[in-house]
Amino acid sequence: MPTSDPFSGKTMNRPRLVPHRLFPAYAYLPGRQPHPVRHPAGHSYQTQPVHLVAAVESEEFSWGEDLFNHGYYWEAHEAWEGLWQVADKGSNIRTLLKGLILLCAAGVKIREGKRVAAKRHAGRAAALFRQLAHPPRDAFEKALGLPSKALAGYAEAIAVAPPILQRADERQPETVFSFILGSELAGHEHHGAGRALGT
Repeated sequence: MPTSDPFSGKTMNRPRLVPHRLFPAYAYLPGRQPHPVRHPAGHSYQTQPVHLVAAVESEEFSWGEDLFNHGYYWEAHEAWEGLWQVADKGSNIRTLLKGLILLCAAGVKIREGKRVAAKRHAGRAAALFRQLAHPPRDAFEKALGLPSKALAGYAEAIAVAPPILQRADERQPETVFSFILGSELAGHEHHGAGRALGT
């Protein structure tokens, strides 16, 4: 189901995976809004920690996908970093989460207009996704809604030519990737590589 953009009142065309969880009040960009967890005015200040299980079937993993799909890249990074921290070292899930975290970092850098950093993060993410492009990958492909190889291709496209954004309101979330994550959402939107989407 499409969600309402809290700042413009517009309906976003991307459906939700975890609709009972509310999006943050703003999409954080470093140095431009209060830090979400450190500043008393931050959107997640003094949020209670939740028990995390490093699994693609977990609600927290889907919550990260929801945040990512709707342009909350710093927040998606935080959701997935918690899972990454509890994942077994050297595990495939840890590699996947690190790749997603780096893709989020690329999204933040694109929104900041820092193309060189965005290229670097996207390239590192692509390399990690390429490591996962071999069986067994069924659980990851199901959770992501696309093969790791395709995700690597999208990250590589960003590493070559990150989009240039036009939006003026930095507090408003903005999607910078044309693909969406989540098996339940597959087919809802074109899975093209790396072009910016206007919202």
